[in-house]
Amino acid sequence: MTEVYLRRLSRWQAEQQRDGVADVHVAAYRGAAGAEYRDRQSFLREFEQHVRQRDFDMVVADTNGLVGCAYGHRIDRTGDWWSGFRGGLPPDIEELTASGRTFLLAELMVVPGLRRRGIATRLAERLLARLDTDLVVATVDRPDENGHANAAARTLHTWGWSRLGEVGPPAVPTAGIGAGSGPHGGGRPGSGVGPGHHQTVTREVWIRRPPR
Repeated sequence: MTEVYLRRLSRWQAEQQRDGVADVHVAAYRGAAGAEYRDRQSFLREFEQHVRQRDFDMVVADTNGLVGCAYGHRIDRTGDWWSGFRGGLPPDIEELTASGRTFLLAELMVVPGLRRRGIATRLAERLLARLDTDLVVATVDRPDENGHANAAARTLHTWGWSRLGEVGPPAVPTAGIGAGSGPHGGGRPGSGVGPGHHQTVTREVWIRRPPR
């Protein structure tokens, strides 16, 4: 069995590995609904914006090349990330965001050939282990027409996250978690959010408060 190693990348190293990260993205989202998730150049433009965000952090899974990654950054009120949140934002969530105490899990992905080996779980745990924030947020696809939650939402629930509500235009940009993000690295491709261009969909917001 191929040994998979995890390592944390600096902002500079992430920029140097951008092509490898794009290769993982294309492989992870192949077959996903929405061509924008499979477009390499669109992803590279959005990844460049992610890397520039405040307190960007990234962990990659490596064999003889990148096979998965998880990354994110802090969000704050000045970025207006919550502008499309449906209903009233709880005061404590608004306060944590305004004070810079909220971290966005922007992307979590593993190539198909190495899913169901717990790599996604390890990536998420390593990325979030040293956070000094008080809240982590992510978005996933809404349930299907039959009310069935997608794999990414089920995974977050398994990891102890809770559903906060829904966010839609104008706050929802592309990129994100979903592909290969099951408890064992499985799950159908999905998508999350980042500071990229906006799309016209409504997504579920999930949150987690890091243990102290």
